[in-house]
Amino acid sequence: MTTTGAETAIRPARVRTATAAGAGVRRGPGFQHGGWFVAPFLVLFALFVIWPLVRGLYLSLTDANISGEGTSFVGLDNYREALDDPLMWDALGHSAYFTLLVVPCITVLAFLLAMLAHHIERGKWLWRLCFFMPFLLPSTVAANLWQWLFNPGTGMVNHVLGIETPWLTDKSYAMLAIVITTLWWTVGFSFLLYLAALQGIPEHLYEAAELDGANAWHRTVRITLPMLRHITGLVVALQVLASLQVFDQAVVMQDFGPGPEESTRTFVQYTLEQGFTGYRVGYASAISIIFFVIIAAVALARMWLLRNREEGGR
Repeated sequence: MTTTGAETAIRPARVRTATAAGAGVRRGPGFQHGGWFVAPFLVLFALFVIWPLVRGLYLSLTDANISGEGTSFVGLDNYREALDDPLMWDALGHSAYFTLLVVPCITVLAFLLAMLAHHIERGKWLWRLCFFMPFLLPSTVAANLWQWLFNPGTGMVNHVLGIETPWLTDKSYAMLAIVITTLWWTVGFSFLLYLAALQGIPEHLYEAAELDGANAWHRTVRITLPMLRHITGLVVALQVLASLQVFDQAVVMQDFGPGPEESTRTFVQYTLEQGFTGYRVGYASAISIIFFVIIAAVALARMWLLRNREEGGR
């Protein structure tokens, strides 16, 4: 029986289809066995993220104390009390105020430092090391260092500037001192992100713009900033989430207190005070859940804005 030219042309296609289908079937067990590679991560994630969240949600519905004895179910009473608690709202306001000060400053400063380190010719490695090194310090070391620098009697800040500002004991300056400390300590991380992004911008874009007569300012505005818009969004999002959770430097610089007139008590600090000083674990858990919802809402809002911006730019 003879075959036509059409059948001859069709047969290889059928063979390739069958081979691909068979290969897909053979790869199935491989993907199933691959689940064992992610199993350790899933176990740790469930143990240290999912279980604490579920446990905290349960405790927020009880009047649990730090001893764990005599716990009873109270429903949403803790949440009602939290929403009517002026101290909680004050602490949230302090965290939000800190965030509003830190995020714009650290974004601009990190960009300027990255531009300097990227374009400087001599000692480039030294500049990069100096800008990034503070980020490697533990938070307590950075806070104690700047606590000494802001000391009104022996600190270098007042001595160098020739002023007598009570940085850590005056309500008007206490939060500003924590902001300055945070900028110095954490700018290195955002600086590194910007520096890596700057190195990824094609050099021929700047060369073409220079041939067209664009000066340094125009090249920065028309090329550099648009090319860095995604990394800027990432930096802002990370800094917002980190700044809302400020705790270490604020507590250490105020000797584990709430600051002058309770002006530096942050949301996280207030939560820990309720749980470990007031021994109200159930109420502290309710506050933590409220804070988790706020953080999640901020993260989701950022994702929504980013997606709409990308869709609008298409």
